[in-house]
Amino acid sequence: MDPVNRSLINLHITVMILGGTALFSKLIPLSAIDITFGRSLTAFLCLTFVVYISGQTLALQNKRDYLVAIMLGIIMAAHWVTYFMSMQYASVSVGIIALFTFPVITVLLEPLFENTQLAWQDVFSALVVLFGIYLIVPSTSLQDNVTLGVIIGVLSAILYSLRNLIHRKHFSNYSGVKAMAWQTMIVCPCIIFFVSEEALTFNISLQTILLLLLLGSVFTALPHSLIASSLKHLRPKTFALVSCMQPLYGVVFAIIILKEAPTWQTFLGGTLVISAAIYETVKTHKDRKRQ
Repeated sequence: MDPVNRSLINLHITVMILGGTALFSKLIPLSAIDITFGRSLTAFLCLTFVVYISGQTLALQNKRDYLVAIMLGIIMAAHWVTYFMSMQYASVSVGIIALFTFPVITVLLEPLFENTQLAWQDVFSALVVLFGIYLIVPSTSLQDNVTLGVIIGVLSAILYSLRNLIHRKHFSNYSGVKAMAWQTMIVCPCIIFFVSEEALTFNISLQTILLLLLLGSVFTALPHSLIASSLKHLRPKTFALVSCMQPLYGVVFAIIILKEAPTWQTFLGGTLVISAAIYETVKTHKDRKRQ
């Protein structure tokens, strides 16, 4: 098979796997912090193994890069905790749609990191996303779990955007696997004091332990390793566009496995959010091509 076609198939499999990570917020009977700790610890061990068998080491080039790695790990810790928390408060469908406001949020934050200016199309995309989120939110009360889940999900999207912008500007000279190995390593000490005693002492059921191992290895370390290999043969635009299918996979998995049925407001709001994400992905690629 042609290397490009093989990479494209691997990328679709990768995005499907990443879409499935949302399910663990409901399948694992632990807090968002406990899930994040178990996921990060397992992923770190797996990714470190991949780094060393590929002939690399975890050593970074200079002291500044170590500080950047720590910063990225702290942001990743907050992002993953809020990611799972959002879905535990609301639903997988609502949480994953709220997260995918990040492409538009990234465009809005980009002028703070790079010498770019906002175009009127970006502002329009942001308004479309706001309207999409408005459709999903059932009420303005923070007593409503769905509303709280959406707010936390958008916060997770902001953190993810910050992480991506900092990574692109200061840490993109390292492979994706090595960068993720560092970030998952930093996540663990960041949240260890907030992890429950049951999770720390493994005083949890065997099924829960197996689900955490599955999440950290197959649903975290594996997709990030596949991404690194796929990007050797695919353009960043292709990767970004296929990644926008992640919410679709997540929602379909939630319907099939968790029996979650999204409302028509969630479906319509999600369509608007994902459409804006796809538009900004295409537009960003075209803008960079002109530069």
